[in-house]
Amino acid sequence: MELNNLINNIKTKLLDSSFIEDVIIEDKTYLHIKHLSHDKNKFHLKLTIFSKQLKKISKLEANAHEAVKMSSKAGWISELELQM
Repeated sequence: MELNNLINNIKTKLLDSSFIEDVIIEDKTYLHIKHLSHDKNKFHLKLTIFSKQLKKISKLEANAHEAVKMSSKAGWISELELQM
C-alpha cells in the first residue's frame, strides 16, 4: 500500500471514533533505512492523538482503549503519543 493511502486510511478510521478529536501522523521510516531488518514495504509511523476523553483517564487506561488496541493489532501503530 502506498504510504499516503495508508496514512489517510488510519486517520479516517481513528477520526471515526467519537472520542478522538484530531490525529497527527508522522512518517519516521527514515530512522530505520540503514537497519538490517528494514523492509521497504513497512513503515514507522508516529501517531499523536488528541482527545479530551482520553485526557480524563490514565495513560495506561488510554493505551488499553478499544480503538487504540484495534489500530495496534492491525499493525498501524509502532509509536503512539497521547496528548494529555
